[in-house]
Amino acid sequence: MSIYGDYIKSVIRTVPDWPQEGVNFRDITPLLQNSAAFRKLIDSFVHRYQEMELDAIAAIDARGFIVGAPLAYELGCSFVPVRKKGKLPFQTISETYTLEYGEAEVELHADAFRKGDRILLVDDLIATGGTMLAAAKLITRSGGLVVETSTIVDLPDLGGAQLIRDAGYSVFAVCSFTEDE
Repeated sequence: MSIYGDYIKSVIRTVPDWPQEGVNFRDITPLLQNSAAFRKLIDSFVHRYQEMELDAIAAIDARGFIVGAPLAYELGCSFVPVRKKGKLPFQTISETYTLEYGEAEVELHADAFRKGDRILLVDDLIATGGTMLAAAKLITRSGGLVVETSTIVDLPDLGGAQLIRDAGYSVFAVCSFTEDE
């Protein structure tokens, strides 16, 4: 957790029973609207990664882009979008993952990385971990080395971060929420 983790967590809004009854949605919109909080959020990532040798920030469509782009700028790295299927215009490689009701796919340009590139993978939230794990596998298949998976919020009760760790990837979250919070 970041030194600003408690503060960041306090700015995130919980919307009960959305998108369905029994779900507490963690809304990062207030965090993005508060310039001081957003700066602390980006600083949390910069402070963690500024001394690591990273070649690129890979960010997951679409909320991962919110953190990934300014982080790449601050760290002097390239920025690579991991997109939903059908959104990239050039030759792609893809990875399918399971959703609660069906499957989804993420894609990456086939030439996004060179073999051995050190990649930080970023998204806004880890719930069940499917999207992050699919993106990490995709980066690995492309020849990149996933240095760490990184997120604003972890929902540990849903088991996603543990699933990602069990697959051999490191996980960092600025803050986390349990179901009863």
